[in-house]
Amino acid sequence: MRLLEVERLSKSYRQLGGESTLAVHEISFQVDKEEFVSFVGPSGCGKSTLLMCIAGLIPPSSGTVKVKGVEINGPPPNLVLVFQEYNKSLFAWRSVLGNVLFGLEVKGDSSREAEGRARHLISLVGLEGFERHYPWELSGGMQQRVAIARALAYGPEVLLMDEPFGSVDALTRLELEDTLLRLWKELKTTILFVTHDIEESIYLSDKICVLGRRPSRVLLRMDIHLDRPRNQLSTRSDPKFVELRNEIYRQISDETIK
Repeated sequence: MRLLEVERLSKSYRQLGGESTLAVHEISFQVDKEEFVSFVGPSGCGKSTLLMCIAGLIPPSSGTVKVKGVEINGPPPNLVLVFQEYNKSLFAWRSVLGNVLFGLEVKGDSSREAEGRARHLISLVGLEGFERHYPWELSGGMQQRVAIARALAYGPEVLLMDEPFGSVDALTRLELEDTLLRLWKELKTTILFVTHDIEESIYLSDKICVLGRRPSRVLLRMDIHLDRPRNQLSTRSDPKFVELRNEIYRQISDETIK
């Protein structure tokens, strides 16, 4: 049984005046346990809408989302979504430790062991020593690390990430990519990652779904056969990496100029 199955999912938004806009059109894919799958496509193509439907935060207009064979009709308990706007998702009145502990409190776990797990996750995301700091005392990249640690504290089987590194500088983005890969390897979480950055999608993923312009649909599915662990210099200079990047770029650019 697949961990996640999306079958012919479509989403339309009704506008004032009764007209509707089709954002996502009959997208289908499957995800196995512990896979890292990215969705890449042009801005405004419906990537975030797709992720929100998978998260159960908005209902699809048609099609289904199944987790372990069970169709969802709301936010499933074993999926967690990390947003791009980390500064709006963190609790300003809670410390780093308090924010991460929230993910455990939601599950009803406020034990001493829970605090130990929260501190371990804080260490994993590179924030050891900042447990008592508040979000407004941290840089953007550090705040996003807190948001990721809080999501992982919940213990999700599937972590959904909506352009989580889109609001940080280029160097911080590379650091966060490597942090995420370390977490994924250690915690064995399945990740669905939305991005408009082609190279980021290749660097992180086992598989990529290339999406076309709105209404979003799958143009191409790619398996990424690059050695792990990955390195920002050697992996990105690998001829196979360059070939994959060029193929994805051709697909998206050909679609955009139609």
